[in-house]
Amino acid sequence: MNHFIWALALWLCATPAVWAKPVSYAGGWSAMQMNDADTHSVGVSYSPTSEYSVGYLGEYRRDTDWMYQGTQLNLLLKRINMPKSQANFYLKSGIGAALANPFGRAETSSAAAFGGFLADWEDRRFFVSYENMGMAAGNIDRFFEQKARVGIAPYEGDYGDLHTWLMLETKHIVTSDKFTVTPLLRFFYGDVLAEIGMSNEEKLFTHLMINF
Repeated sequence: MNHFIWALALWLCATPAVWAKPVSYAGGWSAMQMNDADTHSVGVSYSPTSEYSVGYLGEYRRDTDWMYQGTQLNLLLKRINMPKSQANFYLKSGIGAALANPFGRAETSSAAAFGGFLADWEDRRFFVSYENMGMAAGNIDRFFEQKARVGIAPYEGDYGDLHTWLMLETKHIVTSDKFTVTPLLRFFYGDVLAEIGMSNEEKLFTHLMINF
């Protein structure tokens, strides 16, 4: 019954990109892998209710050669359902440990914590989002980054169809003043969302999310 209600909600809200969100339906699990020009991350989260999710996050920062291992907590602050679109506002946070030079011999560890904000709006054809995150990892690293996306669906699929999005993401690591621009394709089918693109630095971008 829960799966039927969730499928009905998806159809009524007409938001095929909903699986990319950090909070799933009550009792739902999400597994994620993301790789971009600066970061490789994996995570698993569980949503006890549709208001928040908790789980594990592992993230390796290539640019500064260190790794975060710890918790993640995602809160749905507000959801606005409009007749043909939806807006969402989230708070993202976590605490854990940082390990410098994780694949070498000279390892340094420290406590670490992060926090950030995510907002998005979408209908069946258009998508926009903004996200930021600040990380403090002792004397290993401290940074603040932000991302923005715009997207368009070349066709409107029904529930159960393969949905395709053309997207453009810009990423700004404020503390190092680094900009990355990544055109990408998003594919959504059933319980699987996949994204692939190439940044202006000719670095491959991949993102895979599975809900179960």
